[in-house]
Amino acid sequence: MQERRTPLYDVHKRMSADMVQGGGGYMFPLSYTSPMQEHMNARTNVGMQDLSSMGEVDIKGPGAERLLNYLLVNEIRDLQPGRLRYSTVCNERGGVVDDVTVYKFNDEHFMVVTSSGPRKKTGLWIADHAVGTSTYVTDISGAIALISVQGPRSRDLVNAVLSEVEIDALRFFRFSAARCGDTELTVSRSGYTGELGYELYVPAEEAALVWQRLLSSGGQFGLLPYGVAAMQSLRTEKAYPLYGNDVNEDYTPFHVGLDRWIRFDKPQFVGRDALLEIQERGPDHRWVGLVLDSAVPASVGDRVSAVGDVVPDAEEIETGPEAGREEDRILPGREPLGRITFSTKGHSVDKMLALAYVRTSHSWPGAKLVVSVGDRPVPATVSQTPFFDPQGARLRG
Repeated sequence: MQERRTPLYDVHKRMSADMVQGGGGYMFPLSYTSPMQEHMNARTNVGMQDLSSMGEVDIKGPGAERLLNYLLVNEIRDLQPGRLRYSTVCNERGGVVDDVTVYKFNDEHFMVVTSSGPRKKTGLWIADHAVGTSTYVTDISGAIALISVQGPRSRDLVNAVLSEVEIDALRFFRFSAARCGDTELTVSRSGYTGELGYELYVPAEEAALVWQRLLSSGGQFGLLPYGVAAMQSLRTEKAYPLYGNDVNEDYTPFHVGLDRWIRFDKPQFVGRDALLEIQERGPDHRWVGLVLDSAVPASVGDRVSAVGDVVPDAEEIETGPEAGREEDRILPGREPLGRITFSTKGHSVDKMLALAYVRTSHSWPGAKLVVSVGDRPVPATVSQTPFFDPQGARLRG
């Protein structure tokens, strides 16, 4: 995939960050110090991440609200200015085109924030459906940088850096105009970590100035920037889906557990009929959380099997700490129950975690399964999700 760079790429390189390619082909820091340190700091103090790979689509005109209400499964008509709302965008088969957040400025002005991977596809999807609707759709992603500030002390840091905004009064899923020095920006109380947090939409040409100002003021609050590795472990502990392996057009909101945002009381939206059929019969697979009895994470695509499909091999392990133990194996020809979509260590819960699609018959919490990690069967247990802070108390600050 072609390498793409965010407006903060040079900043990351100067901080000696290891760069990896992520959603949309963008280069991002894997970590600045260590993934575990960055993870725990975001849970205890405040962390900061560059999320500029996400897309922003500006939607204006007298038909803007009607268009979005038709494209999104969630209700938009009761959304008030200054608020944002999460939703999936589905195709006619009910498959997830993208999961997005909608910002409402006024009745004729909205912004849709897309996932990183499908940002171009989603922008075109909206533009194609806008033809003849008295709506003007503009992809402004290249002009916007997104800086995420997350953690229990994020409010203190944002309060210290931003002006012309009442941060203490900004409630969850609300947004406001603000200033950082001479830079005008939009700040929303939202995030992807499960912590109290804020997201700053900044003009791309001024992103480095805002990043540096946050960094300079953040020392007193314990600020550490975090990279992709910490983002993955933070969002996995909260079982937040990431577009790509976790959610895509092969799966519907019912498969991934996003059906609570479907508003069937709306008379019309793309995918409504297909989703009603799936609601009636139920999905064949569900996206679940697993706790692995393993010292190493599983890989994307590793198979998930039933416990009964595992048999001991006649050969013994010859070396290492498990020398002398018979090696287990999966019976040949057995169909897998599912596959891993992501796996990582959950540093806050001190467990090896995984997210996976498994057959509905084996998706109940407590179900015992087996995951093939490096061709070795590893015991796994279906867990209630989120793994961390299931009541969402930390998110409410």
